[in-house]
Amino acid sequence: MDRTNPATGESLDPIPDDSEAEVEAALDRAVETFAEWKDVPIQKRQQLLAAAGDVLRDNEEEYAELMTEEMGKPIESARAEVEKCAWVCDYYAERAAEHLQDEHIGGESYVEAYVSYEPLGPILAVMPWNFPFWQVFRFAAPHLTAGNVGLLKHASNVPGCAEAIQDVFEEAGFPEGAFQSLIVGSDKAEGVIEDDRVAAVTLTGSERAGRAVAKTAGENLKKSVLELGGSDPFVVLDDADLDSAAETGSLARTINGGQSCIAAKRFVVHADVYDEFVDKFVSEMESLEVGDPTDEDTALGPQAREDLMEDVHEQVEATLDAGATLELGGEPLDHDGFYYPPTVLTDVPRDSPAATEEVFGPAAAVFEVEDEDEAVEVANDHHLGLGASVWTDDLERGKRVAHRLEAGLTYVNQLTKSDPRLPFGGVKDSGYGRELSRHGIREFVNRKLVWAQEADASEDDVTVVTE
Repeated sequence: MDRTNPATGESLDPIPDDSEAEVEAALDRAVETFAEWKDVPIQKRQQLLAAAGDVLRDNEEEYAELMTEEMGKPIESARAEVEKCAWVCDYYAERAAEHLQDEHIGGESYVEAYVSYEPLGPILAVMPWNFPFWQVFRFAAPHLTAGNVGLLKHASNVPGCAEAIQDVFEEAGFPEGAFQSLIVGSDKAEGVIEDDRVAAVTLTGSERAGRAVAKTAGENLKKSVLELGGSDPFVVLDDADLDSAAETGSLARTINGGQSCIAAKRFVVHADVYDEFVDKFVSEMESLEVGDPTDEDTALGPQAREDLMEDVHEQVEATLDAGATLELGGEPLDHDGFYYPPTVLTDVPRDSPAATEEVFGPAAAVFEVEDEDEAVEVANDHHLGLGASVWTDDLERGKRVAHRLEAGLTYVNQLTKSDPRLPFGGVKDSGYGRELSRHGIREFVNRKLVWAQEADASEDDVTVVTE
């Protein structure tokens, strides 16, 4: 795997790919480990997960620097990502057994009937580069604790992170084979999904990648969970606190260099406050410190790869060509590395790239609407439906609008975010299934019904229902 430091454009030491023989050995090891791991008491699995959280905290600076080096995340954000990974370990170390306890079902007096949540086997996780630790841990923490084993096919520009994550679990005391990183290219993923030794697959990534994974999983009758792209609306109503909305909106658009599925991307603003919001929003965006991601004061680092920076710029230029107005930014910065500035577009045509595509960088599209109904219509006018945010001083109004938005998660007077305690996932072309919370840990389990009755139960007591 060739690597490039996106802040400088300089090459990093490459990391060798796994050979076919090494992948085969990893798959065999996963099956062997699962045969024993699934029977380890969940309390013991929780203890090991808590130990993984400790490993993360003990090595926070090392892991943060690795993320910054491989994909350009500002160092403060990288440290926060490690801490969040430790948090998800803490959460499931405390709550996994509760979320997976048998669910008893009432029925006949002579029967004990319940649903048991049992692991499936080796699960393949195809993960992206933008949150190279967090995306993996939000998969691994619940599903390893549920008794599955994990196989990671990480993005090709963060192989060092992939290896470090495997080391976390090994150092925490997990058995060899409980979590393994496969250092392979995307062209190898299909074969791994098809392999009989793999029970299910989850992907966080692009819509295109999601369709490919879903097709392969479906053809092989394997469970899949997809968390795909987003073009989240940030709806500012006429009674919103504009200072708070503008300040939070700038963060929501530019966090992680704007390279986040749940970043606010389309700002839908009521006409009565449009001009004032735009002024405040542009000022907030302009104030962001762009620069070296190893600098503690940097708010916005480079884009993760040169081609990604070029993609954002092409979308901005095409939107301007379609008739939008440039309020701020709009040109790659004259820096070593792959830097794109905070950018604001207004008068954005509804059929332009900034309106219809996912812009994976720090460029915001602002839309003016006349009323609440039009705000909802514009917000929902997209094939993606991951997150959404609504801003208003009337909480009941905010909840009403939130329910009208076509998204997997909606926030009122807050930016869209993930939290170990809350379910996370999208609708429409943003994917299906849920991660995190009680809902997430139950995605890769067999919800097995167990019906138990005494052998000498009277046939008169037994009711048989046929289809």
